[in-house]
Amino acid sequence: MKAAILAKFAEVFGDNEGTRAYFAPGRVNMIGEHTDYNGGHVFPCALTMGTYGVARKRNDQTLRFYSINFEQLGIIESSLEDLKPYKEANWTNYPKGIIWALGQRGMELPVGLDLLLYGNIPNGSGLSSSASVEVLTGYILRDMFGFDVTNQDLALIGQFSENQFNGVNCGIMDQFAIAMGKEGHGIFLDTADLSFTYAPIKLQDAKIVIASSNKKRGLGDSKYNRRRSECETALADLQKVVDIKSLGELSEEAFEQYKYAIQSDVCRKRAKHAVYENQRTIHAVEALQNNDVKLFGQLMNASHVSLRDDYEVTGIELDTLVEEAWKVEGVIGSRMTGAGFGGCTVSIVKNDVIDTFIDSVGKAYAAKIGYAADFYVVEIGDGPRML
Repeated sequence: MKAAILAKFAEVFGDNEGTRAYFAPGRVNMIGEHTDYNGGHVFPCALTMGTYGVARKRNDQTLRFYSINFEQLGIIESSLEDLKPYKEANWTNYPKGIIWALGQRGMELPVGLDLLLYGNIPNGSGLSSSASVEVLTGYILRDMFGFDVTNQDLALIGQFSENQFNGVNCGIMDQFAIAMGKEGHGIFLDTADLSFTYAPIKLQDAKIVIASSNKKRGLGDSKYNRRRSECETALADLQKVVDIKSLGELSEEAFEQYKYAIQSDVCRKRAKHAVYENQRTIHAVEALQNNDVKLFGQLMNASHVSLRDDYEVTGIELDTLVEEAWKVEGVIGSRMTGAGFGGCTVSIVKNDVIDTFIDSVGKAYAAKIGYAADFYVVEIGDGPRML
């Protein structure tokens, strides 16, 4: 891959002298959905698929961006003097956001750059192609300009730029999972204080299979921000009767005791999901540590039901993928993953039925939805690195 992207850089930008090549993974969240902005736990892992980048410094203030995934857009130019999000800037608003966010921390780029990217994460799939680009850009800039930031800082800078520059009110999970990934392990992260442990994901005779619904969605203009504000409303109501800073502090029992304080039925359902999903995530990691993959799968299934019924972020595409997965003998667990409203499902599937799974779920999905889903058998990989 390194040789291919260096050759493409030379083709696009004239030569590849002075370049360096890098990689940052995508991520999948195994369980703990829509808990990250509610002060709860999440359990994502980095993938071996992700975003490749080639970069070199310029001797002026110009920024030139090129993506192999969006070749029809050609080179998109910008400048260090004009770091603002523009619709016509398209995907380049993500790397520009990182340059802006570093500047907000007093780390300004002295010169511009040429940057070529190639991602083998399906765009809009919910596997965090945008967060992968953000962490990759931060990693590149740290390496090229010697900025004093840790990988954990890169995650926070990525979240800050997505919130403040790109206007998506996301939590910390995606950037954190990508920046801190570890091969063969999930990251059990408490989003309230960013304390985390690595938990080995040993699936014995099974693998993780991701199904992309191929339903396109844009997070910034989706119902994502609305769900977040519904949780904030529920929290404000609860704080009148119980001393908490986030929904993640409540046990199921405490929620049932105090839920009467939430004025809106809708907000009560959203808060119930946030509380119960957080507890499910804690139990799921305990199950893995006890080598109980079966219980982990049951908790994944329960997570999907909650996201469908209480959080209402699944939709017919994701529900079809999950419900068809549940019908296949040898599927240990299946659920939507990511923000929802399209995107992906994640399933744990016994090795000997993976082909059957892809065939039967794929056929049923195409018959019901009218277009095909894509399937990826994935491995758990490391965080960002220089190639």
